[in-house]
Amino acid sequence: MSVTSPRRSRSRWKIALGSALGAALLVVPLAFPASAAVPPPPSGWTTVFTDDFTGAAGSLPSNENWIVDTGHAYPGGPGNWGTGEIQNYTADPANLAQDGSGNLRITPLRDGAGNWTSARIETQRANFKPPQGGALRIEGRIQMPNVTGAAALGYWPAFWALGSPYRGNYWNWPAVGEFDIMENVNGINSVWGVLHCGVNPGGPCGETTGLVGSRTCPGASCQSAFHTYTFEWDTSVSPTVFRWLVDGQQFHSVAQNQVDATTWANMTNHAGYFVLLNLAIGGAFPNNNSGTTTPGPGIVPGHPMLVDYVTVLTRGA
Repeated sequence: MSVTSPRRSRSRWKIALGSALGAALLVVPLAFPASAAVPPPPSGWTTVFTDDFTGAAGSLPSNENWIVDTGHAYPGGPGNWGTGEIQNYTADPANLAQDGSGNLRITPLRDGAGNWTSARIETQRANFKPPQGGALRIEGRIQMPNVTGAAALGYWPAFWALGSPYRGNYWNWPAVGEFDIMENVNGINSVWGVLHCGVNPGGPCGETTGLVGSRTCPGASCQSAFHTYTFEWDTSVSPTVFRWLVDGQQFHSVAQNQVDATTWANMTNHAGYFVLLNLAIGGAFPNNNSGTTTPGPGIVPGHPMLVDYVTVLTRGA
């Protein structure tokens, strides 16, 4: 996909550049029930945001916590959300609703004319960052859409974070930073973690691909069970390091000394980040992964991404 300055093109389907830099902070893997309590913060950590989606069945997520994005783009931003995805995001409970059992459901649907709808939300807060000398952890317990093979060709669930200066600008990506905590396409049993930074194309993060790590989900597949996806920004070690984990197992990291000082400052010396959840249909990443144009002819609508909780924690120096 050719892009000029949109947010995330993600042609990263065959690259895994992550290395295990620094010891991962302790994360306790969770079991796989349909809904679980948000775990209490470990010793030394403080919860600064949490939503366990325990609202009534059919209700939207809390508007105190979340903004519901709608349409095919931000006002004045790149079309198709900068990625080539084709769906229209809505606030319809058919696409976005709590299920009454402690989960948020994001469900892609297709009408009789072939038009797709789905949902995308982002936190009201846009100031998530670690205290000086401390650490930040963003975590979600999620089951990817339980669909595989031809029926999944074009599904693109994601749990991620964008630098706060993106709001109201929409053309300063990737300099402001993007942390893809969990991405998946086409029903493959794999989680991708990605850092986007610098300039597009090329630059220190190799845009539009980004710096990428991936692995299969531990135990049960990503599609058949809940897994815990975690991102850590740890300034208590030298060099500062970003880490990506699934069920407490680190699979990717990027250290400060892997990029130049200006690039690092541009993505870390602003107010912080906001967190997003969405389920796209089609676009650059599923296209490149499959070598075809998605959605494929055999795709089956109606398989939701389930989100048990999202929590954000910080740890002091």
